[in-house]
Amino acid sequence: MQLIGMLDSPYVRRVAVALIAAKVPFVHRPVSLFRHIDEFSKINPLLKAPTFVADGTALMDSNLILDYLASVHPSVAALAPTTAPERLRHLRITGLALAVMEKAVQRHYERALRPETKRHEPWIDRVMGQLTAGLAALDAELPKSGWIGRELGLADISAACAIGFIHGVVPDVVDAAGYQNLAGFGARAEALTVFRAAPAKDGLIAPVAIPG
Repeated sequence: MQLIGMLDSPYVRRVAVALIAAKVPFVHRPVSLFRHIDEFSKINPLLKAPTFVADGTALMDSNLILDYLASVHPSVAALAPTTAPERLRHLRITGLALAVMEKAVQRHYERALRPETKRHEPWIDRVMGQLTAGLAALDAELPKSGWIGRELGLADISAACAIGFIHGVVPDVVDAAGYQNLAGFGARAEALTVFRAAPAKDGLIAPVAIPG
């Protein structure tokens, strides 16, 4: 199994950390959507990261990839609760985290790829409104200590990857002082071996030994 994409993408990192936490072996190929466009297009002509290749089939979208992995690896399925109300809370926080990722990525691309003269301020304001609303909700709903469940789960991983992307790529567009709980949650996650093994940067999975 191969995970294709750069770890500075919160979506790629989300899958990588989940696989590492579940102790599922895989090969990470840090192929960039921008610097290695020809190589990536041979794997997935839609140029969407993450792309996951299993048994010769290329899947895309982190949710679909993780859904497939949960169907074939019980340890991945165990990262998410199966009964209410735990599952309801898990899905709520996962949805918030994914919305934050989406809006943060949009904000990043708006300034990184679009010429300043082509930027549409009302659109940027809309995206920022959605981003700050998502961050405020996460800040209010994430636990102030420990994890959402008894152990680290997919909702925790998703939230931490969203926070990591904010801190690493767009820290200047978000007032971090307003989200102290997010900062603490992110710091707890980043201190874990499974997160240090997949750092949010342009590069390979780190050679870090995972306990157990």
